[in-house]
Amino acid sequence: MTELAVGNSIVVGVDGSEASMEALRWAARQAHALHAHVVAVHAWEPTGPRFAPYAPASTRPTAAEQRDRAACLLASTLRKVFGPRIDSSVRAVVVEGPPARVLLRHSRGAQLIALGRTPHGPHDQPTTGAVARACLRHATVPVVTVPFTAGRPAAQQAADIGEFCVGGSATQ
Repeated sequence: MTELAVGNSIVVGVDGSEASMEALRWAARQAHALHAHVVAVHAWEPTGPRFAPYAPASTRPTAAEQRDRAACLLASTLRKVFGPRIDSSVRAVVVEGPPARVLLRHSRGAQLIALGRTPHGPHDQPTTGAVARACLRHATVPVVTVPFTAGRPAAQQAADIGEFCVGGSATQ
């Protein structure tokens, strides 16, 4: 599950959030219009020592357990977005590593990277997280940040998708 995106694909960063689900929906619509594939990428990093050093080793999750949880999170997110039957044009990729680095590596040769964003700034202005900032800075392909606002019906969000951020600047 570590294939790189090649040619006609849209890479989507998936972390299980509502914002990443909206980015998946947007990417699926774009991929359909462009006759492209969606590569849903979930990057995970091993958890550090969250337990006391004297805690039994059996209470600490193994790398395999963490990888399984990451795969389950991605599969669950894809089911929430696409339903029980996921189109063959959507490929799921789970990779261990820092999210920005993983997304940048998997986007080589892709058409673009799609990331979700939520308004957290003052007056509900969109803020860009560390992963999105790294992708915007270092990507060799366009980066689209797809807005998500909690409480808005999905149909309205789909209609409002004309407002998004490409390469760090808002467009209408």
